Amino acid sequence: MGVHDAPQWLLSAYQRSTLGAGATADVEEIRDAGQALIDRWSSPGRDFHNLKHLVDVLVRVDELVEETHEPDLVRLAAWYHGAIFDSADAKTYANRGGEDEIASARLAYDELTKLGVPERRAHRVHDLVVALVRHSPDPTDFDCAVLCDADLAMLAAEPQRYKAYLHDVRAEYAHLPIEDYVRARLRILHKLLARPSLFSSPLGAAWEEPARQNVSAELQRLEKELAKIDAEKGAAASAPTEREINGATDSATASAASAALRDDTTSR
Repeated sequence: MGVHDAPQWLLSAYQRSTLGAGATADVEEIRDAGQALIDRWSSPGRDFHNLKHLVDVLVRVDELVEETHEPDLVRLAAWYHGAIFDSADAKTYANRGGEDEIASARLAYDELTKLGVPERRAHRVHDLVVALVRHSPDPTDFDCAVLCDADLAMLAAEPQRYKAYLHDVRAEYAHLPIEDYVRARLRILHKLLARPSLFSSPLGAAWEEPARQNVSAELQRLEKELAKIDAEKGAAASAPTEREINGATDSATASAASAALRDDTTSR
């Protein structure tokens, strides 16, 4: 999904949420800001964290919307949560992926205040985006819980869709060697499974079991893949190199020649 096939409702949805948050800018300026966000989410290199992911999160927020206190602010946080993204650094995936929540939160605050959204509300959107760094919302903060759950909802997808998600994530970090990627992904999966619960909102709790099943199955598969990688590395390390083989051959040839020379000398 790119900028040319963005749902027709998407830009209008940004406009409604921004106006709902109290924006005073004219509609054209608001729509320009929304289009700039769509362009960001459609930029090259986003195989998973792209416009489709944004739409998925917005849809999930709406599924949980009855639990929110300020739904327009939650929706705006969804719009901005991955606005700034870079998967190029090999360290990014090991930490939290290519989404830069801190920079994205700053962008949200700057743009929303420029559009006339009251400072308190713009700051609230900023804080909601920052909360996605840890995905550990205060259980009494229902807006934050809904945003975090919506962002993780893909973990609970039906198996075929989860498989497609894994394909897209791997494609997004195709520049990472397979071993580095597998080890980083395993660290993420272990952290997820170690959490008492993956979802914090009452409605989001329904996603807990399918999400844990998907994550556990992926963990088992990647542990087998890593064991295979380690075994292949061990076999390669113990195998003699071409130089060692050639050296041994030369040594054997030299020994045979020396022995033949001794025999020839003795026979004389």
